[in-house]
Amino acid sequence: MIPPGSILGVLGGGQLGLMFALAARRLNYAVWVFDPDPNAPAAEVAARHFCAPFTDESGLAEFCAGVAAITVEREQIPVPALEYCAERRPLRPGIEALRIAQDRRLEKAFFRELGLPTAPFAMLEQEADLPMAAEIAFPAILKTAQDGYDGKGQVSIEDAAQLASAWQQLGHRPAVLEARVVLRQEFSVVLARNSDGLAVFYPIAENRHRQGILDLSIVPSELSAELQEQARHWAWRVAAALGYVGVLAVEFFLTEDGKLLLNEMAPRPHNSGHYTLDACVHSQFDQQLRVLAGLPLGDTRLLSPVVMQNLLGELWQDAGVDWDTWLCHPQVKPYLYGKTEARPGRKMGHLNILAESRAAALRTVATLRGCDLE
Repeated sequence: MIPPGSILGVLGGGQLGLMFALAARRLNYAVWVFDPDPNAPAAEVAARHFCAPFTDESGLAEFCAGVAAITVEREQIPVPALEYCAERRPLRPGIEALRIAQDRRLEKAFFRELGLPTAPFAMLEQEADLPMAAEIAFPAILKTAQDGYDGKGQVSIEDAAQLASAWQQLGHRPAVLEARVVLRQEFSVVLARNSDGLAVFYPIAENRHRQGILDLSIVPSELSAELQEQARHWAWRVAAALGYVGVLAVEFFLTEDGKLLLNEMAPRPHNSGHYTLDACVHSQFDQQLRVLAGLPLGDTRLLSPVVMQNLLGELWQDAGVDWDTWLCHPQVKPYLYGKTEARPGRKMGHLNILAESRAAALRTVATLRGCDLE
Protein backbone atom coordinates (compact mmCIF):
# COMPACT_ATOMS: atom_id res chain seq x y z
CA MET A 1 0.00 0.00 0.00
CA ILE A 2 1.13 3.52 -0.81
CA PRO A 3 0.07 5.54 2.27
CA PRO A 4 -1.72 8.91 2.29
CA GLY A 5 0.76 11.77 2.19
CA SER A 6 2.63 10.17 -0.72
CA ILE A 7 2.99 11.70 -4.19
CA LEU A 8 1.21 10.11 -7.16
CA GLY A 9 1.82 10.93 -10.82
CA VAL A 10 -0.59 11.45 -13.71
CA LEU A 11 0.38 11.50 -17.38
CA GLY A 12 -2.05 13.96 -18.97
CA GLY A 13 -3.75 16.93 -17.38
CA GLY A 14 -7.29 17.15 -18.81
CA GLN A 15 -10.54 16.97 -16.89
CA LEU A 16 -10.05 13.31 -16.01
CA GLY A 17 -6.74 14.21 -14.39
CA LEU A 18 -8.46 17.08 -12.58
CA MET A 19 -11.10 14.79 -11.07
CA PHE A 20 -8.48 12.18 -10.14
CA ALA A 21 -6.40 14.85 -8.39
CA LEU A 22 -9.43 16.03 -6.41
CA ALA A 23 -10.16 12.45 -5.31
CA ALA A 24 -6.53 12.04 -4.27
CA ARG A 25 -6.49 15.27 -2.28
CA ARG A 26 -9.39 14.07 -0.13
CA LEU A 27 -7.10 11.30 1.15
CA ASN A 28 -4.12 13.65 1.45
CA TYR A 29 -2.21 12.33 -1.57
CA ALA A 30 -0.29 14.95 -3.52
CA VAL A 31 -0.52 14.73 -7.31
CA TRP A 32 2.10 15.63 -9.89
CA VAL A 33 0.81 16.14 -13.42
CA PHE A 34 2.86 15.81 -16.59
CA ASP A 35 1.23 17.58 -19.55
CA PRO A 36 2.59 19.92 -22.26
CA ASP A 37 -0.47 22.19 -22.07
CA PRO A 38 0.21 25.21 -19.82
CA ASN A 39 -3.54 25.54 -19.27
CA ALA A 40 -4.17 21.88 -18.40
CA PRO A 41 -7.20 21.74 -16.05
CA ALA A 42 -5.50 19.29 -13.66
CA ALA A 43 -2.59 21.71 -13.20
CA GLU A 44 -4.88 24.01 -11.19
CA VAL A 45 -5.16 21.48 -8.35
CA ALA A 46 -1.91 19.53 -8.76
CA ALA A 47 0.92 19.98 -6.30
CA ARG A 48 3.25 20.27 -9.30
CA HIS A 49 2.80 20.61 -13.05
CA PHE A 50 5.53 19.40 -15.40
CA CYS A 51 4.72 21.51 -18.45
CA ALA A 52 6.87 19.73 -21.02
CA PRO A 53 6.48 17.52 -24.09
CA PHE A 54 6.30 13.78 -23.50
CA THR A 55 9.61 13.50 -25.36
CA ASP A 56 11.41 15.46 -22.62
CA GLU A 57 13.43 12.68 -20.98
CA SER A 58 14.96 14.91 -18.30
CA GLY A 59 11.49 16.09 -17.32
CA LEU A 60 10.19 12.53 -17.22
CA ALA A 61 13.19 11.49 -15.13
CA GLU A 62 12.48 14.18 -12.52
CA PHE A 63 8.77 13.33 -12.58
CA CYS A 64 9.40 9.60 -12.01
CA ALA A 65 11.93 10.25 -9.29
CA GLY A 66 9.37 12.13 -7.21
CA VAL A 67 6.27 9.93 -7.45
CA ALA A 68 5.42 6.57 -5.91
CA ALA A 69 3.24 5.33 -8.79
CA ILE A 70 1.84 6.63 -12.06
CA THR A 71 -1.52 6.53 -13.81
CA VAL A 72 -2.78 8.05 -17.07
CA GLU A 73 -5.48 10.58 -17.83
CA ARG A 74 -5.79 9.60 -21.48
CA GLU A 75 -4.52 6.76 -23.64
CA GLN A 76 -2.85 8.99 -26.26
CA ILE A 77 0.46 9.17 -24.41
CA PRO A 78 3.43 8.30 -26.66
CA VAL A 79 4.52 4.71 -26.05
CA PRO A 80 8.22 5.65 -25.48
CA ALA A 81 7.14 7.92 -22.61
CA LEU A 82 4.99 5.13 -21.16
CA GLU A 83 7.88 2.67 -21.43
CA TYR A 84 10.27 5.12 -19.76
CA CYS A 85 7.89 5.62 -16.82
CA ALA A 86 7.02 1.91 -16.49
CA GLU A 87 10.70 1.01 -16.14
CA ARG A 88 10.99 3.30 -13.11
CA ARG A 89 7.66 3.25 -11.29
CA PRO A 90 4.48 1.15 -11.18
CA LEU A 91 2.32 2.25 -14.13
CA ARG A 92 -1.43 1.56 -13.89
CA PRO A 93 -2.80 0.44 -16.28
CA GLY A 94 0.01 -1.35 -18.08
CA ILE A 95 1.54 -0.46 -21.43
CA GLU A 96 -0.17 -3.23 -23.40
CA ALA A 97 -3.69 -1.98 -22.69
CA LEU A 98 -2.69 1.59 -23.56
CA ARG A 99 -0.89 0.55 -26.74
CA ILE A 100 -3.92 -1.43 -27.96
CA ALA A 101 -6.38 1.36 -27.13
CA GLN A 102 -4.31 3.86 -29.13
CA ASP A 103 -4.96 2.03 -32.40
CA ARG A 104 -8.36 0.82 -33.63
CA ARG A 105 -6.64 -1.87 -35.74
CA LEU A 106 -5.01 -3.41 -32.67
CA GLU A 107 -8.20 -3.03 -30.66
CA LYS A 108 -10.40 -4.78 -33.24
CA ALA A 109 -7.83 -7.54 -33.66
CA PHE A 110 -7.65 -7.98 -29.87
CA PHE A 111 -11.43 -8.35 -29.58
CA ARG A 112 -11.39 -10.82 -32.47
CA GLU A 113 -8.66 -12.90 -30.79
CA LEU A 114 -10.84 -13.14 -27.68
CA GLY A 115 -13.74 -14.35 -29.81
CA LEU A 116 -15.85 -11.31 -28.87
CA PRO A 117 -18.21 -9.97 -31.55
CA THR A 118 -17.89 -6.54 -33.15
CA ALA A 119 -19.55 -4.83 -36.10
CA PRO A 120 -18.13 -6.11 -39.42
CA PHE A 121 -14.90 -4.25 -40.24
CA ALA A 122 -11.94 -4.12 -42.63
CA MET A 123 -8.47 -2.59 -42.31
CA LEU A 124 -7.21 0.06 -44.73
CA GLU A 125 -3.43 0.42 -44.78
CA GLN A 126 -2.81 1.39 -48.41
CA GLU A 127 -4.67 2.05 -51.65
CA ALA A 128 -4.45 -1.61 -52.65
CA ASP A 129 -6.73 -2.43 -49.69
CA LEU A 130 -9.67 -0.42 -51.10
CA PRO A 131 -11.25 -3.25 -53.16
CA MET A 132 -11.18 -5.68 -50.22
CA ALA A 133 -12.51 -3.05 -47.82
CA ALA A 134 -15.34 -2.27 -50.24
CA GLU A 135 -16.74 -5.74 -49.56
CA ILE A 136 -17.90 -4.56 -46.12
CA ALA A 137 -21.66 -3.98 -45.94
CA PHE A 138 -22.72 -0.37 -46.47
CA PRO A 139 -23.57 2.15 -45.17
CA ALA A 140 -20.36 2.28 -43.14
CA ILE A 141 -18.04 4.57 -41.20
CA LEU A 142 -14.38 5.08 -42.07
CA LYS A 143 -12.35 5.82 -38.93
CA THR A 144 -8.69 6.75 -38.64
CA ALA A 145 -6.73 4.02 -36.87
CA GLN A 146 -5.26 6.53 -34.43
CA ASP A 147 -6.11 9.89 -32.85
CA GLY A 148 -9.85 9.71 -33.49
CA TYR A 149 -12.31 10.48 -30.66
CA ASP A 150 -15.63 12.28 -30.12
CA GLY A 151 -16.56 11.91 -33.77
CA LYS A 152 -13.22 13.27 -35.03
CA GLY A 153 -11.33 11.38 -37.73
CA GLN A 154 -14.50 9.73 -39.04
CA VAL A 155 -16.37 9.88 -42.33
CA SER A 156 -19.77 8.33 -43.00
CA ILE A 157 -20.02 6.43 -46.29
CA GLU A 158 -23.27 5.43 -47.96
CA ASP A 159 -21.83 3.07 -50.59
CA ALA A 160 -18.55 1.64 -51.89
CA ALA A 161 -18.25 4.36 -54.55
CA GLN A 162 -17.52 6.91 -51.79
CA LEU A 163 -14.74 4.92 -50.14
CA ALA A 164 -11.77 6.30 -52.11
CA SER A 165 -12.79 9.93 -51.60
CA ALA A 166 -13.45 9.32 -47.89
CA TRP A 167 -9.99 7.82 -47.46
CA GLN A 168 -8.52 10.83 -49.26
CA GLN A 169 -10.47 13.10 -46.92
CA LEU A 170 -8.73 11.42 -43.98
CA GLY A 171 -5.34 12.02 -45.58
CA HIS A 172 -4.74 8.43 -46.77
CA ARG A 173 -4.02 7.48 -43.18
CA PRO A 174 -4.39 3.90 -41.93
CA ALA A 175 -8.04 3.40 -41.09
CA VAL A 176 -10.75 0.94 -40.11
CA LEU A 177 -13.91 0.66 -42.20
CA GLU A 178 -16.78 -0.41 -39.96
CA ALA A 179 -20.28 -1.35 -41.10
CA ARG A 180 -22.93 0.92 -39.62
CA VAL A 181 -25.26 -1.37 -37.69
CA VAL A 182 -28.83 -0.48 -36.79
CA LEU A 183 -28.78 0.11 -33.05
CA ARG A 184 -31.37 -0.25 -30.35
CA GLN A 185 -29.03 1.09 -27.68
CA GLU A 186 -25.45 2.03 -26.84
CA PHE A 187 -24.13 1.45 -23.33
CA SER A 188 -20.92 1.11 -21.34
CA VAL A 189 -19.52 -1.07 -18.59
CA VAL A 190 -17.08 0.61 -16.20
CA LEU A 191 -15.07 -1.66 -13.91
CA ALA A 192 -12.11 -1.46 -11.59
CA ARG A 193 -9.63 -4.33 -11.29
CA ASN A 194 -6.77 -4.58 -8.80
CA SER A 195 -3.41 -6.34 -8.96
CA ASP A 196 -4.90 -9.47 -7.33
CA GLY A 197 -7.36 -9.84 -10.22
CA LEU A 198 -10.38 -8.79 -8.16
CA ALA A 199 -12.87 -6.68 -10.14
CA VAL A 200 -15.89 -4.57 -9.21
CA PHE A 201 -18.46 -3.22 -11.64
CA TYR A 202 -20.47 -0.02 -11.74
CA PRO A 203 -24.14 0.00 -12.78
CA ILE A 204 -24.35 -0.06 -16.57
CA ALA A 205 -25.00 3.32 -18.23
CA GLU A 206 -27.19 3.76 -21.29
CA ASN A 207 -25.49 6.27 -23.58
CA ARG A 208 -27.00 8.67 -26.08
CA HIS A 209 -24.84 10.56 -28.56
CA ARG A 210 -25.11 13.69 -30.69
CA GLN A 211 -22.87 14.02 -33.73
CA GLY A 212 -20.55 11.33 -32.43
CA ILE A 213 -20.11 12.92 -28.97
CA LEU A 214 -21.63 11.52 -25.80
CA ASP A 215 -24.65 13.60 -24.81
CA LEU A 216 -26.37 11.69 -21.99
CA SER A 217 -25.55 8.72 -19.77
CA ILE A 218 -28.64 7.30 -18.06
CA VAL A 219 -28.56 5.05 -14.99
CA PRO A 220 -30.10 2.63 -14.30
CA SER A 221 -30.14 1.08 -17.75
CA GLU A 222 -33.23 -0.63 -19.10
CA LEU A 223 -31.18 -3.57 -20.41
CA SER A 224 -32.39 -6.99 -19.38
CA ALA A 225 -30.57 -8.68 -16.51
CA GLU A 226 -29.31 -11.33 -18.94
CA LEU A 227 -27.76 -8.79 -21.31
CA GLN A 228 -26.22 -6.86 -18.42
CA GLU A 229 -24.58 -10.03 -17.11
CA GLN A 230 -23.28 -10.91 -20.57
CA ALA A 231 -21.80 -7.43 -21.04
CA ARG A 232 -20.10 -7.52 -17.63
CA HIS A 233 -18.68 -10.95 -18.39
CA TRP A 234 -17.25 -9.79 -21.73
CA ALA A 235 -15.76 -6.68 -20.12
CA TRP A 236 -14.22 -8.89 -17.44
CA ARG A 237 -12.70 -11.10 -20.17
CA VAL A 238 -11.13 -8.04 -21.80
CA ALA A 239 -9.64 -6.93 -18.47
CA ALA A 240 -8.43 -10.41 -17.54
CA ALA A 241 -6.76 -10.98 -20.92
CA LEU A 242 -4.81 -7.75 -20.48
CA GLY A 243 -3.87 -8.45 -16.86
CA TYR A 244 -5.51 -5.09 -16.35
CA VAL A 245 -4.95 -3.01 -13.21
CA GLY A 246 -7.01 0.17 -13.02
CA VAL A 247 -10.34 1.56 -14.18
CA LEU A 248 -11.53 0.28 -17.55
CA ALA A 249 -14.55 1.25 -19.66
CA VAL A 250 -15.88 -1.01 -22.40
CA GLU A 251 -18.48 0.39 -24.81
CA PHE A 252 -21.14 -1.84 -26.35
CA PHE A 253 -23.77 -1.78 -29.09
CA LEU A 254 -27.11 -3.54 -28.82
CA THR A 255 -28.47 -4.10 -32.33
CA GLU A 256 -32.11 -3.98 -33.37
CA ASP A 257 -32.15 -7.77 -33.59
CA GLY A 258 -30.90 -8.10 -30.01
CA LYS A 259 -27.22 -8.89 -30.63
CA LEU A 260 -24.51 -7.58 -28.33
CA LEU A 261 -21.39 -6.12 -30.00
CA LEU A 262 -18.22 -4.63 -28.55
CA ASN A 263 -17.44 -1.14 -29.81
CA GLU A 264 -14.25 0.01 -28.08
CA MET A 265 -12.46 0.22 -24.76
CA ALA A 266 -10.98 3.08 -22.77
CA PRO A 267 -8.14 2.21 -20.36
CA ARG A 268 -9.02 4.95 -17.86
CA PRO A 269 -12.04 6.56 -16.23
CA HIS A 270 -14.66 7.32 -18.86
CA ASN A 271 -17.02 10.17 -19.68
CA SER A 272 -20.00 7.84 -19.23
CA GLY A 273 -18.82 7.09 -15.69
CA HIS A 274 -18.99 10.68 -14.44
CA TYR A 275 -22.39 9.92 -12.90
CA THR A 276 -20.51 7.92 -10.25
CA LEU A 277 -19.23 11.17 -8.71
CA ASP A 278 -22.64 11.70 -7.07
CA ALA A 279 -24.73 8.59 -7.58
CA CYS A 280 -22.42 5.85 -6.21
CA VAL A 281 -20.72 5.19 -2.88
CA HIS A 282 -17.28 5.52 -4.49
CA SER A 283 -16.69 7.26 -7.82
CA GLN A 284 -14.64 5.90 -10.69
CA PHE A 285 -11.89 8.36 -9.68
CA ASP A 286 -11.92 7.03 -6.12
CA GLN A 287 -11.36 3.57 -7.62
CA GLN A 288 -8.55 4.82 -9.86
CA LEU A 289 -6.85 6.18 -6.76
CA ARG A 290 -7.48 3.04 -4.72
CA VAL A 291 -6.08 0.71 -7.37
CA LEU A 292 -3.02 2.90 -7.93
CA ALA A 293 -2.28 3.17 -4.20
CA GLY A 294 -3.03 -0.49 -3.45
CA LEU A 295 -6.06 0.27 -1.26
CA PRO A 296 -9.09 -2.06 -1.14
CA LEU A 297 -11.63 -1.54 -3.90
CA GLY A 298 -14.57 0.64 -2.94
CA ASP A 299 -18.32 0.00 -3.00
CA THR A 300 -19.88 0.67 -6.44
CA ARG A 301 -23.49 0.61 -5.21
CA LEU A 302 -25.94 3.00 -6.89
CA LEU A 303 -27.43 5.48 -4.40
CA SER A 304 -29.73 7.34 -6.76
CA PRO A 305 -31.02 7.21 -10.34
CA VAL A 306 -29.07 9.75 -12.37
CA VAL A 307 -28.56 11.26 -15.80
CA MET A 308 -25.16 12.70 -16.74
CA GLN A 309 -25.33 15.45 -19.40
CA ASN A 310 -22.24 16.76 -21.15
CA LEU A 311 -21.75 20.51 -21.51
CA LEU A 312 -20.06 21.31 -24.84
CA GLY A 313 -18.35 24.46 -26.02
CA GLU A 314 -21.18 25.64 -28.25
CA LEU A 315 -23.26 26.37 -25.14
CA TRP A 316 -20.75 29.12 -24.34
CA GLN A 317 -20.84 30.49 -27.89
CA ASP A 318 -24.47 30.32 -29.02
CA ALA A 319 -26.65 32.10 -26.51
CA GLY A 320 -24.36 32.28 -23.50
CA VAL A 321 -24.22 30.04 -20.46
CA ASP A 322 -27.53 29.58 -18.63
CA TRP A 323 -26.04 29.81 -15.16
CA ASP A 324 -29.39 30.33 -13.42
CA THR A 325 -30.80 27.05 -14.74
CA TRP A 326 -27.73 24.94 -13.94
CA LEU A 327 -26.83 26.40 -10.58
CA CYS A 328 -30.27 26.92 -9.08
CA HIS A 329 -32.01 23.61 -9.77
CA PRO A 330 -31.88 21.57 -6.53
CA GLN A 331 -31.38 18.20 -8.27
CA VAL A 332 -28.60 19.33 -10.61
CA LYS A 333 -24.91 19.10 -9.67
CA PRO A 334 -22.76 20.98 -12.20
CA TYR A 335 -19.07 20.27 -12.84
CA LEU A 336 -17.01 22.80 -14.80
CA TYR A 337 -13.54 21.83 -15.97
CA GLY A 338 -11.89 25.25 -16.06
CA LYS A 339 -10.87 25.11 -19.72
CA THR A 340 -9.81 28.50 -21.04
CA GLU A 341 -11.24 28.19 -24.56
CA ALA A 342 -14.76 27.04 -25.48
CA ARG A 343 -14.91 25.38 -28.91
CA PRO A 344 -17.80 23.53 -30.57
CA GLY A 345 -17.70 19.90 -29.50
CA ARG A 346 -15.21 20.53 -26.69
CA LYS A 347 -16.25 19.12 -23.30
CA MET A 348 -16.35 22.06 -20.91
CA GLY A 349 -18.17 20.35 -18.06
CA HIS A 350 -21.08 18.10 -17.19
CA LEU A 351 -24.22 17.96 -15.10
CA ASN A 352 -25.31 15.13 -12.84
CA ILE A 353 -29.09 15.18 -12.50
CA LEU A 354 -30.29 13.04 -9.60
CA ALA A 355 -33.91 12.08 -8.99
CA GLU A 356 -36.14 9.46 -7.39
CA SER A 357 -36.40 7.55 -10.67
CA ARG A 358 -34.83 7.29 -14.11
CA ALA A 359 -37.95 8.80 -15.67
CA ALA A 360 -37.92 11.74 -13.27
CA ALA A 361 -34.26 12.46 -14.02
CA LEU A 362 -35.00 12.45 -17.75
CA ARG A 363 -37.92 14.83 -17.22
CA THR A 364 -35.55 17.22 -15.45
CA VAL A 365 -33.16 17.04 -18.41
CA ALA A 366 -36.03 17.90 -20.76
CA THR A 367 -36.98 20.84 -18.49
CA LEU A 368 -33.41 22.14 -18.47
CA ARG A 369 -33.25 21.97 -22.26
CA GLY A 370 -36.72 23.36 -22.81
CA CYS A 371 -37.60 20.55 -25.20
CA ASP A 372 -38.71 16.95 -25.28
CA LEU A 373 -36.03 14.28 -25.41
CA GLU A 374 -36.02 12.07 -28.47
